[in-house]
Amino acid sequence: MVETVLETAALTMRFGGVTACEAVNFKLKARELRCLIGPNGAGKSTFFKCLTGLLRPTSGHVVMRGEETTNWQSHDIASLGVGIKTQVPSVLDGVSVEENIWLAARRFFPSPVASSKTRQMIERLSLGDIAKSDVGRLAHGERQRVELGIVAVGDPWLVLLDEPAAGMTSEEVGRMTDIIRDMLQTAAVIIVEHDMQFIRSIATDVTVFHQGRILLEGHVDKVMNDETVRNVYLGKKA
Repeated sequence: MVETVLETAALTMRFGGVTACEAVNFKLKARELRCLIGPNGAGKSTFFKCLTGLLRPTSGHVVMRGEETTNWQSHDIASLGVGIKTQVPSVLDGVSVEENIWLAARRFFPSPVASSKTRQMIERLSLGDIAKSDVGRLAHGERQRVELGIVAVGDPWLVLLDEPAAGMTSEEVGRMTDIIRDMLQTAAVIIVEHDMQFIRSIATDVTVFHQGRILLEGHVDKVMNDETVRNVYLGKKA
């Protein structure tokens, strides 16, 4: 049997009288890619933040590889071997691309190994021309690539990505897609994304959120052609 690496049970998040995420049951298996889609306010971003420790759910459970992580902080979740990329790039602006990636690698590996993995990641992401540049001087798409390198260099077994294609050129998205597919050799990946073209290019299975609940899960072709999904999110011509 394929190992379940992430599971939520009745996960609920309320903000006062507003329920943003309601009784969500979700499973992800090892080396599985799942895209989370849905209209604005559907609950997918709230669900993502509960997984990553950015929010403490009102009730319910999050379990990663058998470990209850429901109320853990983001850095504690990351220490399990979980790579997290938030919507706003979390990088150190005052240091170089190379140093950002090396510092991420050094959390998991001794210095010589961290240096080797940093060089490999810079090559994989085609960051060589800007490796010595301060991250604060980079364009948004370049910063996104740097953060993807920070996430991937630790060899995580679970990767959580929030809108990784935002602000990237088509060439950068293509390069990032290749890296994500490479990650799937050893890691399960969850992607929250609005870019339907990107989702069609990379996803096999998707989970659709609507009004804080899971509306539908399944193969991307089936979901894209579901009348209810088209009405609430994709639009008649999607």
